[in-house]
Amino acid sequence: MRIYVSLICFFICTPVIMEPSKETCTAYTFQEKTKWKESTEMSQTTITLLFLVFTIISFILEKIPLGLTASICAIGLTITGVLDVSTTFSQYVNSNVILCVGMFVVGQALFETGMANKIGGLVTKFARTEKTLIIAIMVIVGVMSGFLSNTGTAAVLIPVVCGIADESGYSRSRLLMPLVFAAALGGNLSIIGAPGNLMGVNALQEMGLSISFFMYAPVGIPMLIVGILYFIFIGYKFLPDGKGVAGAAVEEQKDFSDVPKWKQIVSLVVLVLVILAMIFEEVIGISIQLSACIGAIVLVVTGVLSEKEALASIDLKVVLLFGGSLTLAKALDTTGAGELIADKIVGLLGADPNPIVLLLVIFIVTCALTNFMSNTATTALMIPIAVSLANNLGADPRAVVIATVIAGSCAYATPIGMPANTMVVGLGGYKFKDYVKSGLPLILVSFVICMILLPILFPFYP
Repeated sequence: MRIYVSLICFFICTPVIMEPSKETCTAYTFQEKTKWKESTEMSQTTITLLFLVFTIISFILEKIPLGLTASICAIGLTITGVLDVSTTFSQYVNSNVILCVGMFVVGQALFETGMANKIGGLVTKFARTEKTLIIAIMVIVGVMSGFLSNTGTAAVLIPVVCGIADESGYSRSRLLMPLVFAAALGGNLSIIGAPGNLMGVNALQEMGLSISFFMYAPVGIPMLIVGILYFIFIGYKFLPDGKGVAGAAVEEQKDFSDVPKWKQIVSLVVLVLVILAMIFEEVIGISIQLSACIGAIVLVVTGVLSEKEALASIDLKVVLLFGGSLTLAKALDTTGAGELIADKIVGLLGADPNPIVLLLVIFIVTCALTNFMSNTATTALMIPIAVSLANNLGADPRAVVIATVIAGSCAYATPIGMPANTMVVGLGGYKFKDYVKSGLPLILVSFVICMILLPILFPFYP
């Protein structure tokens, strides 16, 4: 925390490199001014690309916390004069960052009151067979992840599922992997399903394109349904039978017996009302950001959450990563660095590349990255490049943005692809190859769905 505070203070106190004054410029000839301008623009492009390389390497290695890396990038771009202070800070108070913060609080109320556990406990009613249990787990987790934190949902329900497995005699290894994969799949149901989703929303808003609460759902819902069917008919065969493997001890579940029932009801009602307000944003005339903030305030005012609990629920790492990544995206756009990268990629694809091929390349590259680094970080890096590629071809950017966001969630093939994957490694007694066997086919299935639906739902040249 001290590091973050120090960086912010340093950021505020450091002067921005400015262009020469008007008095100095009068000494130049018109030609000299033009040359200076061109060299300045070129240097800013180079600086932006250098910071992009630094960010990519840091995100992959994770020797520096992701939020800190993004902040260093933002600070560096400001100090070097690529962006001014006001532009940089505007990314940290971006409306979608505010939305993210509000939903942190609203979601936390469900976890703190034990309401999320109650919802998750519904799976016990479907514990007649292993397959029906897998279906119930994936449906409940998938739907919850569409409106709550993926990681939070998984963290809450993992002990519940482990308890069901131990009591019923089912193998944990057959249930936990479908759970965490459903958490990732469910994140594609709405714009608040994952932080990366909001980055895609922000990119489209910057271009003046309309968005909706269920913007990702036309692709996300089929992916969740097909993902469930995949595990029932195909993926079921790839799941390891860990009955003979001793899994790690399950963390003891928090006791919610002393939590007043009214708090649980209020937390659920507030969440439902906030979601409904977001869905009918245009009808009621209240922005989704404001709806999230109102919901958070109601929860604190009514005493469902204390002020301390509300503040503790805000993930500062995500906020800093979000703001820093948006700053880098802004620099890639304003300096032309993003366009330069797009030109190089388009050049490699041929004189007149097919947009479908472009979509394929974006999906594959994003999938490859997201399985070895943070989903949010991957999405943050790829969206500006994807947008530049679409603009370079004169195509509607919505298809490539949505493809990037969804590909960023396809972290199924490694135990480090997303935090939820790592959570169940010990509990399920999984090995690296288990994720490859079960997750890689699911990535291929997701890929096929995206390649079919996106060009139909979001035509490149409407």
